[in-house]
Amino acid sequence: MITLSRRLVLALGAVAPWVPRLALAAASLGEPAPAFQATDENGRSRALSDFAGKLVVLEWTSSDCPYCGKHYGSGNMQALQKQAVKDGVVWLTVSSSAPGREGYFTPAIARAWRRKVGSHATAILLDGDGKIGRAYGARATPHMFVIDRTGRVAYMGGIDDRPYVDPESLKGAKNYVTLALADLKAGRPVAEPVSAPYGCSVRYGSATGFQ
Repeated sequence: MITLSRRLVLALGAVAPWVPRLALAAASLGEPAPAFQATDENGRSRALSDFAGKLVVLEWTSSDCPYCGKHYGSGNMQALQKQAVKDGVVWLTVSSSAPGREGYFTPAIARAWRRKVGSHATAILLDGDGKIGRAYGARATPHMFVIDRTGRVAYMGGIDDRPYVDPESLKGAKNYVTLALADLKAGRPVAEPVSAPYGCSVRYGSATGFQ
């Protein structure tokens, strides 16, 4: 009998449909992105309004999720972040894991994780109470949102079309975030504005009533 590792069990469970005990609120395509304010890994207050007029990417993450591990372990996520920030995009990595749950970030843990993976994100937002995650309806790590220069949601969904843990799956993958940013930069409507998110369930606190 093959014994599955705890990490692989989490990965297998993550691809099942998400059925929250209570409905999450959700950002709506083409509508103003939900406003938020949160503290980053360095204790600095960050608000969406700080980035008015800029393209913004929101990336939900968990240091314990093998799907995030695929993108960070391969260097794929860091390369995307680096190019986006170079192009003037604001990239905000969001951690909505609650205290005591997998992937929870304190400021110190978030800083150490940033150094470890070599993140190029503009900031890591600490959302342990799940307010930002619930406002956007973030279900997975990674779950991606792109906000256009008018402050509206222009893309929401998965990072790409390969919902697998194996890094080899990145070969030939269609990266929806890269394509959305290219469309917006060129002044075009986003050709594929919605896709199915995949990954591990966001580890919201039990007090919220969410999985």
